[in-house]
Amino acid sequence: MRRLSVLVFALVLPIAVVAAGQELRLPDAEGSVKFAVIGDTGEPSAGQIAIAKQMAAWRAKFPFKFVLMMGDNLYGSESPGDYQKKFSGPYKALLDGGVEFHAALGNHDDAAQTQFKPFNMNGQKYYTFKPQDGVRFFALDSNYVDQKQIAWLEKELSASGSGWKIPFFHHPLYSSGKTHGSAELQRSLLEPVFLKYGVNVVFSGHEHFYERIKPQKGVAYFIIGSSSKLRRGDLNKSELTVYGNDQTYAFMLVEIVNDELFFQTINDKGETIDAGSIRRAGDRPVAPTNTTTQPVVPQSKPSPVQPGPERK
Repeated sequence: MRRLSVLVFALVLPIAVVAAGQELRLPDAEGSVKFAVIGDTGEPSAGQIAIAKQMAAWRAKFPFKFVLMMGDNLYGSESPGDYQKKFSGPYKALLDGGVEFHAALGNHDDAAQTQFKPFNMNGQKYYTFKPQDGVRFFALDSNYVDQKQIAWLEKELSASGSGWKIPFFHHPLYSSGKTHGSAELQRSLLEPVFLKYGVNVVFSGHEHFYERIKPQKGVAYFIIGSSSKLRRGDLNKSELTVYGNDQTYAFMLVEIVNDELFFQTINDKGETIDAGSIRRAGDRPVAPTNTTTQPVVPQSKPSPVQPGPERK
């Protein structure tokens, strides 16, 4: 009998809790995988500087070791001075502290970024890395999803041996954005591979807001594209949306502890705007062929975390 991986989601709806807005809502467990997520960061702005400062400040509470970048890492020109102005300068405190950045390419990025050592792409438009046993990340190039990349992804996913398989890339497969919306072409190419090989969580950018999508076919999707650019009023909340915010710049803190992934989304003022957890429930028998390969089941004991207020 074939087996499949199942995720259990603790999805907590936002409520107005201000007092705890700046408290760490992650376990900060010893030996866990701790990281941050930012997107569409390549435009110098007050928002970018504020987010970079908040990331450094929160790292004192939560010592994340690396950062995922969702693409559009450099808007406009890409001279050596631009790398300094748009990346190395704003994130100097994190870089000096030994934090690694792992970038994906966005539609505004030149392929030459793959050669920029601090992006840890090692000359590749798509790549994979494993911070520790049981967890593997897959940076994809969603600008050009050709058969070569799909074949590579299938090979890497099938051989990963990790319970947590987490792709990250620029264009969101599901989105409630007015400007862009769901990347349906990329979805048609990537989603079957994700389902076949048990992908758990996907991070994307492109939309200049934050959105947590309702689990789609057993996969959790997050959009975080408001770390230096913000498009207020562009989130057209839909049946896809569990929570979204297009009023503040944001970044994410994420922690994986065994079979549970905890997340906390923080704005440029240091306030928590969303928080929750996702649980992998282990293997279950395959359901009929017309159902998803990763069904979502209720979590019996939701994590004791609550989102903060949505700013209007």
